[in-house]
Amino acid sequence: MARAALGWGVRELAEAAQVATQTITRLEQGDRLKPKTLQAVRAAFEAEGIEFIAENGGGPGVRLTRRN
Repeated sequence: MARAALGWGVRELAEAAQVATQTITRLEQGDRLKPKTLQAVRAAFEAEGIEFIAENGGGPGVRLTRRN
């Protein structure tokens, strides 16, 4: 959902997070990844204005707060 909000493909996210495209594919398939890898992906999203929303009864989510 966050990737779609930015209009990014797998390659764009992988480049921004400095990980392999296969890593993004594994993440989106629900595979378990190293915490530092997850942090790199999250940081890449947050740098582009994605805000992660905690569980609040409707489930966790994301929103685009600003676009750089």
